[in-house]
Amino acid sequence: MNLVLSDLNQHYGSSHTLRSVSLSIETGQCLALLGRNGAGKSTLLKCIMGVLQPTSGSITIDGQVITRWLPYERSRAGLAYVPQGREIFSELSVAENITAAARAHGRDKDGSIEEAVSFFPILRERWHRLGGGLSGGQQQQLAFARALVTRPKIIILDEPTEGIQPSIVKVIEEVMAGLKGKVTFVLVEQYLDFAMSLADAFAVMSRGSIIDQGARADMNRERLSHFISV
Repeated sequence: MNLVLSDLNQHYGSSHTLRSVSLSIETGQCLALLGRNGAGKSTLLKCIMGVLQPTSGSITIDGQVITRWLPYERSRAGLAYVPQGREIFSELSVAENITAAARAHGRDKDGSIEEAVSFFPILRERWHRLGGGLSGGQQQQLAFARALVTRPKIIILDEPTEGIQPSIVKVIEEVMAGLKGKVTFVLVEQYLDFAMSLADAFAVMSRGSIIDQGARADMNRERLSHFISV
């Protein structure tokens, strides 16, 4: 499933947070979205998922305009979101977090739960533990599995390696690498090595605008690090 953003603008009151953003992500590829804090990256992801509505412009998946669709309509169409901060249900168990997502998509009896958990074996070990009792890395794996259980065509990830130990970063990297070609990824990430290991294309944001973009072959470390260093 491909994703096309055309001339997106978004405002918070008088603040112009997205400025004529246009991007195209091909089916099965990973686009890494880079930029310093406050550049507009998370705002863009929320617009893609329908959490925020753009002021103008359009969002299409496989040629179908979804700009005014509600979040649940986008989710049913194949979009999944792993937000910054994970936003799992801390008072529910691992099993309940995953099963709730599966049931909402009619995926609780077709093997989707078993498949999603197979990517992150620690979740089976913590199956009955409350989400709030998991480590940060385990919560991130839970958030990712909760997205995968819906059998998405596009997965949007906001800073998935933030505050995560290297061994779990490696697990997430391996899962994403294995899914590339089958799933389209939009990845917001500050960890450049992680982004460069996965991305087929890059886009760089600053002050709500795309200021640089290109295929992986055209974007070297020096060019990219310039935009994310403090």
